[in-house]
Amino acid sequence: MPNRSDKRMNKYKWKRPFFILLGFNILLLLIVAGLIFWPVSESDYSAIQSDIPHGSSEFIVRTTKENLNELVNAYIEQLVSGTQHNYRVELDEDVHLIGELPVFSSTVPLSVHFEPIVQENGDLILQQRSISVGLLELPNQRIMEYMKRYLPMPEWVSINPAEEKIYVAVTDMEIRSNFVVGVENIDLEGNNLAFKINVPYRTLGIDLEDLNVEYE
Repeated sequence: MPNRSDKRMNKYKWKRPFFILLGFNILLLLIVAGLIFWPVSESDYSAIQSDIPHGSSEFIVRTTKENLNELVNAYIEQLVSGTQHNYRVELDEDVHLIGELPVFSSTVPLSVHFEPIVQENGDLILQQRSISVGLLELPNQRIMEYMKRYLPMPEWVSINPAEEKIYVAVTDMEIRSNFVVGVENIDLEGNNLAFKINVPYRTLGIDLEDLNVEYE
């Protein structure tokens, strides 16, 4: 039969691990609380402020050439609406512009193939690869001059006959939402197209001055 001293020893055996565990938990809580409520130094505060995007955020949107082709041609249809001109774009292995040009007193079919070249600023250059106007034999530069004169183009698209290319200033497009769009990647063979969309905070009703006040 166990005596009183044995019972007292058993009692202390379970109390000791209990108090050790309790003390460990209290210490852990104190460390977590210290990390949360510890005052931020000026240097740490400056580092936090520098990580806040200045006025906008950028997103990458990927699509296919089929989707982009529908969008481009819908825009062109609206652009040439009410005029006697007609052309469209087909995105396949390259950028294929198909339309008609007024030559003399008639019109002739136009076919131009371009290689898309993405610029660092998000714009796009369409470098002419091959060009023809029906059965007429005209210099490429002359055909590009006809295109510049007769084909309706947005203000942010400019045709350079001398260099046989079209500059598409995508970043200058006027979008109602005030978003800024740029080209990230054009891979027609791999059907991988990516665009950068820059979203200004003010468009979403976010004021950076209000955000800065919260940090003060």
